[in-house]
Amino acid sequence: MMRTVLIILGVALLGALGGYAYYYFIGCNAGNTCPITSNPYSSMGYGALLGGLIGFNFIPSKSKKDKS
Repeated sequence: MMRTVLIILGVALLGALGGYAYYYFIGCNAGNTCPITSNPYSSMGYGALLGGLIGFNFIPSKSKKDKS
């Protein structure tokens, strides 16, 4: 349950919103020459992917052993 919540929060908050903010504030001035930043949906998709990867890194491991 906690794993799913962290991944969803990572994807929704960090990724999609961050991707849209990048599109809105920075974006691409030349139209279709920037395939990621010229379209808000692709910016949000790539941002969601990166947000999911970031959220996945904060999932605690199931192993209780000390890794020293």
